[in-house]
Formats: sequence, C-alpha cells, structure tokens
Amino acid sequence: MTILDHIEKGSVLRRVGENSSTLNVQALAAQIKQDLHPGQLAFVEDENTEILGLSAGYGAGKTRALAAKSCLLAIANQGFMGCVMEPTGPLVRDIWMNDFESFLESYEIPYTFRASPLPDYTLHLPGGDTKILCRSFESWSRIIGLNLAWVLADEIDTVTPSIAQKAFPKILGRLRAGNVRQFAAASTPEGFRWMWNTFGTEEAKQRPDRKLIKMRSADNPHLPQDFIERLEANYDPSLLQAYLNGEFCNLTTGQVYDRFDRAKHVITGIPNVEDEPLRVGVDFNIGNMSAVIAVRLGNQLLLIDEVSGAHDTDALAQEIRRRFPERRVYAYPDASGGNRSTNASQTDIQILESYGFTNQSPRSNPPVRDRVAAVQALLENGKGEVRLQVAANCKRTIECLELQSYTEKGDLDKDAGYDHMNDGLGYLVWREFNPLYARAGRGTGIRLY
Repeated sequence: MTILDHIEKGSVLRRVGENSSTLNVQALAAQIKQDLHPGQLAFVEDENTEILGLSAGYGAGKTRALAAKSCLLAIANQGFMGCVMEPTGPLVRDIWMNDFESFLESYEIPYTFRASPLPDYTLHLPGGDTKILCRSFESWSRIIGLNLAWVLADEIDTVTPSIAQKAFPKILGRLRAGNVRQFAAASTPEGFRWMWNTFGTEEAKQRPDRKLIKMRSADNPHLPQDFIERLEANYDPSLLQAYLNGEFCNLTTGQVYDRFDRAKHVITGIPNVEDEPLRVGVDFNIGNMSAVIAVRLGNQLLLIDEVSGAHDTDALAQEIRRRFPERRVYAYPDASGGNRSTNASQTDIQILESYGFTNQSPRSNPPVRDRVAAVQALLENGKGEVRLQVAANCKRTIECLELQSYTEKGDLDKDAGYDHMNDGLGYLVWREFNPLYARAGRGTGIRLY
C-alpha cells in the first residue's frame, strides 16, 4: 500500500511555480548545460541522433543526465508530450520521481505533478504546457496509441532482453510529434544485452541513426572521494570495466564456447565448395527462425552462410532456396520440429521436406551438455586440432559463439538472444561429428565427454 492508493484518480498532488510566461528558456537551457560534466553535456546536447545511448559506470551521473535531457527536449518540443521509462513501476517512484522533482525545483522550473491514474509531470513553458509521462518498461504497452516527441529509458539493460527487444520498435513507432523526435537510453551495461545489440555490435556501429556515448564513474566530480576506491576493493577487474568505465564485458559465470577464437576460426576467403551438398542446422522459433549453412570437408566443417530472424519455417526454407536454388540440402533441425509447427497445417520438418530438404534430425534432441561438448570438440580438441571454420559473413553466428554465457545456475543463458544460432549449429555438429553416429546410423545411448 502506497500513498498513490489513497489518492482520487486524476487528482493533482502538487503545483510548483506559476510564472511560465516570464521564464527565459534559453537562459535556463544554458544554465543546465553549464552545470553538467563533459559526458553528460555530450548526451544532452545531441538532439540530431534518432537513437542515442549513454553507457555509464556507477555514480557517473546517468539520472541527472536524463533529468537534464528531459528538460531540454521539453524546451525543444513545447506543447508536445514526452515519456521517461524506468525498468519497473517502483523504480519510477524510487529513482526517477525523487531526482526529477529536485532537479525541477533547483532550476525553478514551474510544473504540475499528477499522481494518478499514472504519474506525469507538466512543465509550464512559454510555448505551452509540456507533459512528461512516467512509465515502466515492463508495462510498455501503455504508451501504445500515444503521439510522443521523445522517449528516455533508464537502466534499460536490467530489463529482460526479450521485453526490451519487443518494446523497442513499438516505442520508436510512437515518435511522431514535436520538433525534435528522439529515443535515448542510459544504462550501466549488464553484459551483452540490449545496449550491446543496439549500439555495440559492428552492424550497429555502421548505422547512421544511432550513437553511443560513454561515461566513467571518475568523470563525475561530485562523487565521494572514496567511492571508486570502495568499488575497486569489492569487484573483480571484469566487473570494474562495466561498473566503473561503462564498457561491455561478460558479467555472467563464463562463456559457453570458450574455445572459439576469431583468429583461429574466422576466415575471409571461402574455397570453391559448389559441388558439396549443404548441411543446414536449424533452430525453430516463431518469428525468429535461425539456420547455419555449412559444408562438410572430410572431418572438418565450414560455415559459409546463415539465416537469422526469418518469420517462419516457410520463410527460412524459401530464403535458403533463393540463395542456393540447385544445391542438395541436408537439414539438421531441432527434433521437436516433427511434433509442432510455425505453420499450423504441417510440422516444421514436413515444411522443410516440402522444399526438397533431406531431414537428418534424430528422434529426440541430444542432452544440451553433450551438444555443447560436441561443438567445443570441433572448435579445438585435445590434440589442438581446429576442425570448425566460419566465414566472416556469418556475423550473427560469430557473435553468438563469442557472447553466449552460462547463468549463475549453470544453465545456458537463453534471455540474451545468443542461443538460436548456436543451437542450430549444435544440432548439425552432434549429428555429423559425434562418435555415437559415426558409421553406425543410430545412437548407443552412451555419453562421451
């Protein structure tokens, strides 16, 4: 039970300041900028980048940067509406509202606060009242139907990646009003999650519509003198890269495919393999079908292509046939595809077979531990032999091999989205290279580690 439960819906809790007509917004904006340190200022001043990110260490001043950014965007979009999002509802109250009100009052910005049905602030500016909605990312659907000028998201890397990925394009679709339309997110990076996918990958870095700004904890001159020293005494070096410097690094218990090394496994030149049949490892997921496309060369496997993010099994098969219309294709799909479908009329495996793919899946999937071990052995075995090579154009597969981690419970991390390509590869490698199937045609039930 909170104070909000006792307030009549739609009631105004507080009104601060009245003289919006005499407010000099140019002088206000200049004063706000003058009080920021360089990293905050770079984030606040950028009103041209459509998708802007701020990756920052603990205590670097993210929340103040967001408060300043919200006010500057409100000034640029007077009379229009914006939104600030925290990961959860309680964090809206505990983090954002307290700090934002202090910010408004310190600069004597006239505003009205409304508590219910959902909290929002209305800044009384000379060009018109400007509303700032306060919402949680877990309830992102509540902004559907709104016309917004800008959206700011705080600590977005703590949001479940599947929720963040689903909400992100929907939020961008609401930016259809105002003079400066922008989505900006600030977060301490939590491994290779939403911030990395949106700003840190090679593909993201090439996109002109997005930009990442980094802030270190040491950039904030207002931190207590012993703040950084205490962090250094309590965190290991990898965590300090994220929590002090805002760098992306693996924060989980370990890389799944730790034998993968770009220097050893990634190649830029593909030999002529046109006469070789294709071997395609497939992972079924509605709306996110994944496949690795490979050829077997003796006791080695060469990945030459990939398909990522296909809508359904038909779309996946059609894309493979478009690229390789005459090639013979052996498919190594998730064995459960024989029981369900991304297309209601046929099972997934039946759909693949309808495109001329020869099904090579076993009756049931191998244990996850065995599948991972099989891929690891192909990456590098006990003799130091490297029998798996990946063409440089298989960017998503390379990324997944590098970044999939174990959770603290020892399970493969499925939340960050790096599992699908690896699962498809695992089904192929298990079937083609596991000794249980070599020259036998069926498994013996014996596990080899």
